[in-house]
Amino acid sequence: MSTRTLDTPAAVPSSNPWRSPEGRWSALALTVGSAVALLLALVIGASQGAYAVALKDLWPDAGQNSAAAEVFWHIRAPRLLMAVLAGAALGVSGALVQGLFRNPLADPALLGVSSGAALGAGIAIVFGPMWPLGLQEGLGVWPLLVCAFLGGLLVTALVWQLSRAQGQVHTPLLLLVGVAINALASAGLGLLSHLASDIQLRTLTFWLLGSLGGSQWHSTLACALVVVGVLCLAPSQARALNALALGEAQARLMGVPVERVQRLCVLWVALSVGAVTALTGIIGFIGLLAPHAVRLLAGPDHRVVLPASAAVGAVLVVLADTITRTAFAPADLPLGVLTGLIGAPAFLWMLRRRFTPA
Repeated sequence: MSTRTLDTPAAVPSSNPWRSPEGRWSALALTVGSAVALLLALVIGASQGAYAVALKDLWPDAGQNSAAAEVFWHIRAPRLLMAVLAGAALGVSGALVQGLFRNPLADPALLGVSSGAALGAGIAIVFGPMWPLGLQEGLGVWPLLVCAFLGGLLVTALVWQLSRAQGQVHTPLLLLVGVAINALASAGLGLLSHLASDIQLRTLTFWLLGSLGGSQWHSTLACALVVVGVLCLAPSQARALNALALGEAQARLMGVPVERVQRLCVLWVALSVGAVTALTGIIGFIGLLAPHAVRLLAGPDHRVVLPASAAVGAVLVVLADTITRTAFAPADLPLGVLTGLIGAPAFLWMLRRRFTPA
C-alpha cells in the first residue's frame, strides 16, 4: 500500500475525453448538467430573497407590479450577474492554478491575489480620509475598488518576481513564496486593523467576510470585461496544462513553452480574481472545490476542466448567495462565511481522501 501526498501530481489526461464513448458522454453530461444547473440556480436566485419576486412580474404591464421589477432590475439582477462572474472567475482560476502546480488541492489564494486585494482595500479604508481634495467622497467606492484590484496585481507580481531563479520560475518556489507573502499581507492587515477607527474596522471586517450586497451595474459590467476576457483566453492553454501534468521537463520536450504558460496563467488568475475580489471581498474555497468536483466527474483533461469549472463555480456562488439572502432575511449572511462553513469540511474530506492509503 502507498500513501498519497500533496506532492503527488494530478492525474495525467491520457487522451481526449471526446474521442471515447465513455469520455464523450461524461463530458457531454457534465456540460449539459452544468448549464441546466446554472439556469435553475439563476431562476431560484431571481425569485427568492427578502422581497419575493414572481417571474411574471419582471416586465410589468402599464406600471403594475413595478415594485417587483424595480427590485429585480436594480438590485437583484446585478447581484446575480456578479455571482455568476465571481463563481466563474474563481472556478477557472482554481483550475488554472491546480494545473500549474499539478496539485488538485491548490487554490488561487496561493498566488497572493486575495491577500493583496485585501491589503489594498484595507489601505483605502484606513487612509482614505487622509487623501486630498475630498477624493474619497467625490469618487465614492471606486478608490477602494481600484486599490483592491491593484493590490492583488502588485502582490502577485511580487510573488512572481521572488519565485524566479536562474531566469526561470520554479513552481515549488512559487508556492513557498506565495505562502510567505500571504503571511506578510496578513500582518499588514493586522496593523491596519490596529490603526483603524471603529467605523473603519467594521467596514474592513465586513469587506473581508465577502458579500455581493453592494453589486451595481456599472462596477459589475466593468468586472465582466475582465472576467469574460479571461474565460475566453483560458481554454487556449488546456493542451499545455495537460502536458504539464507530466512534469515541466517532459512538457518542454513536447515543445510546450513552460515559462510562457506559467506567466499567462498567473496573469489571468491575478486579473480575474483581483477584479472579483475588489468588488465582493474574499470568497473562499470556490476555486478549490469547483475544479476538484469537475475532475471527479469528468476526469483531468483541461479541455473539459477549464470551462466546466467556470460553470460549476458560478452555480455554487449563485446558490450560496441565494441562501445568504434568504436564510436570515431581511439581513444578509456574509457570503464568505457560508462558503467557509461549507468549503472547510469539504476540503478536510478531500485531504483525508488524498492521504488515505490506496
